[in-house]
Amino acid sequence: MPKFKPVRQLRVSEAIIEQLKESILTGNFKLGDKLPSERDLSEQFQVSRMAIREALRKLEHAGFIVTRQGVTGGAYVTELTFDYLVNAFVDLFLTDKISIPELHHVRIIIEPEVARLAALNITPEYAQQLKEALEAEELPIATLSLDVERKQRAHFILAQMCGNRFLEALMRSLLKLTKRVVEAVNPDVDTVHPKGMHCSVVKAVVAGDAEAAYEAMKRHTLDFGEYFIKMERTYREKNTFSSF
Repeated sequence: MPKFKPVRQLRVSEAIIEQLKESILTGNFKLGDKLPSERDLSEQFQVSRMAIREALRKLEHAGFIVTRQGVTGGAYVTELTFDYLVNAFVDLFLTDKISIPELHHVRIIIEPEVARLAALNITPEYAQQLKEALEAEELPIATLSLDVERKQRAHFILAQMCGNRFLEALMRSLLKLTKRVVEAVNPDVDTVHPKGMHCSVVKAVVAGDAEAAYEAMKRHTLDFGEYFIKMERTYREKNTFSSF
C-alpha cells in the first residue's frame, strides 16, 4: 500500500484527492480494491476524518470510487466511465453556464461526422443493433423517460461505432443533457421526435454510404434542434417560476 504524506494545506480535501487519485491512476489501487478506512486515512494524512470524508465524497462524484454500505462497506475503486463528463455538462446547464442553442450548435458539428465515421465502420453486428434500435422506437410509449431512451439508442450505437472515444464521450454527454431537458419540460414526445426520424440515417450507415449518412444526420439534427431550442425556454420559465 502506498505511503501517503501528511497534509497541512488550507484546502486539505483537494490535497488528499490529488494523492488518492495518483495512487489509483498509477495502479497502487486497482479496480475493485478497497481503500483504507477513514480512520486509517486520517492518521496517514494527519487530518480530521471530516476532511477524509469530504475527499472521498468528491472522488466518488468524479467517478473514481464507489461507496458501499454494510459489513463489507467502504470506498472501492471503480472503473472510470463517461458519467463524470456527463454530470459536468448537466451541472453547467443547470447553472445557466451553457445553453441549448450552444449545445445544438455543437451537435450540428459533431453528429454528422459521427454518422459518417459509423458508416465506414459498419459490421453485421452493428447493423443488427441499429435495426433493433429502430424497431424499439415503434413500440408503444410506456413512459417519457423510456421513450427518450429508445429514441436515443441509435445515437449511442453510432457514437460507439465512430471509433473515436473523445467524440463518443462528447456525444454521450450531449445526449444525457438532452434527455434531462426533455424530461423536465415533459413535452408531447411524438411532436418533438416523431417515429421514423432515424430511418434515413440508419439506412445510409448500414449501406456503408458515409456521405449520405453525414447529410441524413445533418438534416435530422437541424429538424430536432428547432424543437429542442423551444424546449429550453419552457424549461427556464418553469424553473424560474418554481423558485418564487
